[in-house]
Amino acid sequence: MNLDILLEKISLIFNYKLFELNQTPVSLSSIFMFIIMMIVFYIVSRMVNRIVFRKLLLRLKIEESKRFTMVRLTHYIIMIVGAIVSFQFVGIDLSGLAVIFGLLSVGIGFGLQNVTSNFIAGLILLFERPIKIGDRILVGDTEGDVTTINIRSTTIKTMDNVSIIVPNSEFVSNKVINWSHGDTSVRINIKVGVSYNSDLDMVLNTLLEIAREHPKVMKHPEPDVLLSEFGDSSWNMTLRIWIANPQRYPVTKSEINCAIVRKFREKGIEIPFPQTDLHVRSSVSLPVERIPN
Repeated sequence: MNLDILLEKISLIFNYKLFELNQTPVSLSSIFMFIIMMIVFYIVSRMVNRIVFRKLLLRLKIEESKRFTMVRLTHYIIMIVGAIVSFQFVGIDLSGLAVIFGLLSVGIGFGLQNVTSNFIAGLILLFERPIKIGDRILVGDTEGDVTTINIRSTTIKTMDNVSIIVPNSEFVSNKVINWSHGDTSVRINIKVGVSYNSDLDMVLNTLLEIAREHPKVMKHPEPDVLLSEFGDSSWNMTLRIWIANPQRYPVTKSEINCAIVRKFREKGIEIPFPQTDLHVRSSVSLPVERIPN
């Protein structure tokens, strides 16, 4: 008997009308059912993305950025469908809620402008794809590889293995340098000064030899060397090379610089120190004026 009374009280509590939406009573039980339905659709979304899309698209050898976009969009669509079904399941008519949501959106829009702009920017990034997973980018002072594009922010992993969370609106409103957009090959300009006493043809051939010996330097376009300018104490040379992977930019540049130092020492080519010539003129004797006693 006591158990029946307890169950009856629990039933009354769960079925007690908290408020009404479009003449539909909302109780704890309907709220719980809505939450449970959303959790079910969330689990379904994860299962579809993990079992079907990820494995299927991986077998089809679709690039990672496109797989990520399809998986993310599928998740959003399933969750939107889940919200619609959940409202209908608990007996709430969405046509009546449209007016309420329209009024609320005005107030929410003022208070959540940043969240809204980041959400819209996230959709732009997924559809327009100015950046994608795996791209090496520079936004502001942050340089690194794109690891995830979420609905509000994008995660960039720097070369120091630090994850930086950047709001999506930064990629839409600010200038972004994408080293991997379209053609991934990039050119590296390496500047070095040589002494005026050097053999110019030897310098040109040595720099080209260094570039051609490096395994990461592309054969086409071919590397070339320019005599950029006549400096105060050196010929300023520029070695221009191309590499296929922009993520190797700093490492390849360092390796080429080290090879230049070693090869120049081997061939006796001097890299001069900055120097300034100071010419001192002999003093001119001036008449000494005698002071009368």
